[in-house]
Parts: sequence; C-alpha cells; structure tokens
Amino acid sequence: MKQQELLQELRDNKPSLPKPVNVASVPQRSPFRYPGGKTWFVPVFRDWISHHHPKPQMLIEPFAGGGIISLTALFENHVSYVLMVEIDEEIAAVWKSVVDGHAGWLAKQILNFDLNKETVIREISKTDVSMKEKAFQTILKNRTFHGGILAEGAGFLKYGENGKGIHSRWYPTTLARRFENLKLVADRIKFRQEDGLATIQEYSQRDDVVFFIDPPYTAGGKKAGKRLYRYFNLDHERLFAIFETVKGD
Repeated sequence: MKQQELLQELRDNKPSLPKPVNVASVPQRSPFRYPGGKTWFVPVFRDWISHHHPKPQMLIEPFAGGGIISLTALFENHVSYVLMVEIDEEIAAVWKSVVDGHAGWLAKQILNFDLNKETVIREISKTDVSMKEKAFQTILKNRTFHGGILAEGAGFLKYGENGKGIHSRWYPTTLARRFENLKLVADRIKFRQEDGLATIQEYSQRDDVVFFIDPPYTAGGKKAGKRLYRYFNLDHERLFAIFETVKGD
C-alpha cells in the first residue's frame, strides 16, 4: 500500500475509530516501561485488526521496543505468531531470553532482588554476563533510570512517583507475573536482533502478514531521539520507499 493511499484510508476511516479510553484499563503485558510506549494505541489496534479478514498469520513489529502491540496480538489471538525485531542489544537481550525459555528465571531474579541504588549499580556494572543476566540488567535500568531511558547518559530516578525514587517503578510481583505470563506465548514469538528496514523488505511480498511500524522518534531537528534511544537514526525516505512495495497491511 502506497503512503498516500494509507493516509487517505486513515482519513476515510477516522469516524469509525474507537473513542479514547483510560490506558489504565488496557492490560499491561510488557515488562518494559519504555519511552514512546504504545499502550494508548492498543484499542485502535484491536479495532483495526479485528476487522481484518482473513485473519493475518503473522504480525511483524520491526521496531519492537517494549512490544506492547505484538503482545496484545498474541494474548488476544489476533494472529498465529509475531516477528519482533529490535536492533538495541539490551532490549534484544530481554526478548531473546523470553524466547529461549528464561522468562521464569527472570521472574525469580526480580522477586529475589533487594533493590537499592548500591545493589543496582553493582548488578548493572557486571560485564562478563550471559544473555539472561544482561536481560535482567536491562530490566533494572529500565525500571530505575529516569524515564526508563536506556540510552547513554541516562541516570537514576531522583524523585520518581510519590517521591519513592528508584523504587517508584519497581513492582517486583507485577513484573514477575508479566514474565511468567510471557511463558504462555513465548513459542509464538520469533525474534531477531537486526535492522527493522531489512525485515520489512524481506517480508514485503507476503500478503498474509501485517506490520506495526513505530520507528524511533526523530522529529525534525530535535535532539529527543538521541536522548531517548541508542539507535535513533532512521532513513525515513527508505522506509516509505520499501513500504510502497509491501503487499500486506
């Protein structure tokens, strides 16, 4: 579908979009608290994909991040399986660990961790670590750094929610439950650590797949992208050129 056609379709269908909902009513599937998260978009996605006939075999999320759309598609059985793609090695470690069967291990690590600034620094400073240990480091950073930001230069929460500092987003029981729940769909997740544009191009001729494309924030001239993401540069012209050849939606 060409870019112009996609924009026209969105305009034409605007009246049928669901009304805004309180994001607190949307099931929180992702273990990440991630900048640019799309929890608010879940009701719109549900409405769109539920009217998609025939049912897509696969959803591809080439810039997965926290993966809320992929997880919604899986848990609500909108697709048979998903392909999540993420180039950031820290975020990738989490999804790789889930796919490789280590979600339960991560849940136990979270429940047993005595969180304070010193223990977090000690844990994230380790260098000779396995993939699942790197995943745990990523979750610690995401939950204790300002804004959940993983890019270089991010620092610990100082005040946080209700003045709780680094504890303000650390809900071990809730986080552990999310990882335990991920075990239920892990065998339906395909994961790759690579350039999302290459994945779109690879699957461009498949008409039984749908894409959710949410690239890193790089609004004109602003520095927010560099501050929020380690990999923030994206060739948008190439993205649109590739997507004009896509047979799926």
